[in-house]
Amino acid sequence: MNGAADKVAATAVALAIERGLTVATAESLTAGLVAATLADTPGASGMLQGGVVAYQNSVKAAVLGVPAELLSAVGSVDATVAVAMADGARRACGADVGVSTTGVAGPLPHDGKPVGTVFIGIATSSGTTAHAYSFHGDRPAIRAQANVAALERLLECLVRTDLPRVK
Repeated sequence: MNGAADKVAATAVALAIERGLTVATAESLTAGLVAATLADTPGASGMLQGGVVAYQNSVKAAVLGVPAELLSAVGSVDATVAVAMADGARRACGADVGVSTTGVAGPLPHDGKPVGTVFIGIATSSGTTAHAYSFHGDRPAIRAQANVAALERLLECLVRTDLPRVK
């Protein structure tokens, strides 16, 4: 696995367990890489609820509850879609935090967005947020960078003081 991703995942898993918080993923661009990186961390079963690989818009709509009208209007690579995916994962898996990835790994642009465009969504009971990125490299490099970014945003969310401590 990726050393940077593994290090961030280990910190996120430990902090989520310490705080008694659970996490769910919704992944398009990374196709399960975020969940797999978390699951590779010892103790992950204490915080990882589950994940949805929603590569197709039909899955984003049917499983995660992303409005079909939104997908039709903005496409799948958009900040509003990322937050809807994260919130859908949180609700579907009964988790405290949802994290999502959507973007363009290439080799061609998608939905009018250039290769390397990535959005990471984070959802909690306190609200949702999206983070935009522009990564460079080939398809595996962009997906790896998106994985690290998603894990970093998850960790950042877990550190925040406005999430309830369950323990």
